[in-house]
Amino acid sequence: MADLGKKLLNKTLRKNRVRAKVTGTAERPRLSVTISNKHVSAQLIDDVKQHTLAAATTVGTKQTGSLSEQAATVGADIAKKAKKAKITAVVFDRNGRQYAKRLSALADAARKEGLEF
Repeated sequence: MADLGKKLLNKTLRKNRVRAKVTGTAERPRLSVTISNKHVSAQLIDDVKQHTLAAATTVGTKQTGSLSEQAATVGADIAKKAKKAKITAVVFDRNGRQYAKRLSALADAARKEGLEF
């Protein structure tokens, strides 16, 4: 049980270290990505106004396929919503996760749709 507490503490420290360096503005909002065991969510956040500009998630959808494929779908969806809101550039907040597999699939799909990090 102590190992789980240490693991969660390390993740919180990584998350705080990333958030100390990454802030979003109206011109360049923060793309915050949350990945759980079942779902993927992404939000565009203006930290100055503390307002969510756009969001995309797999919660409540009937998507099939691997979680990496679902993450790519969410990445493409958030990029389309950003384009509709006239946002072209964002700062990427990985929420303490390692930039690999699902996270990189989401980022690559968002870049293909025209979002700049």
